[in-house]
Amino acid sequence: QVQLVESGGGLVQPGGSLRLSCTASGSIFRINAMGWYRQAPEKQRELVATITSGGSTNYADSLKGRFTISRDNAKNTAYLQMNSLKPEDTAVYYCNARDLTYYSGGAYRYEYEYWGQGTQVTVSS
Repeated sequence: QVQLVESGGGLVQPGGSLRLSCTASGSIFRINAMGWYRQAPEKQRELVATITSGGSTNYADSLKGRFTISRDNAKNTAYLQMNSLKPEDTAVYYCNARDLTYYSGGAYRYEYEYWGQGTQVTVSS
């Protein structure tokens, strides 16, 4: 089985920074894309950023320049560096892993998508 474990959320003042981490555990052979999504109260979940195993990135237009996604393929870990945080960045941030191949029960298995449990980011003075 595969699990995504997020860390790094918390309370930060406007203008501050946070770095989120997401590690995929399990006997993972390959993860094509990892990414971050967020969901604010009473709003739909939205894309923050994604990154492929080759390093290609995609960002929500409104977040370009403030947020940076990176990835360590050897550690099956994705990071989200968030700078110049604003109160409107307050949300639960979810890690996503897409197009996974992993080894379990004596065989290689494929899953289209996994989600983490989410980590709360609160930007407030």
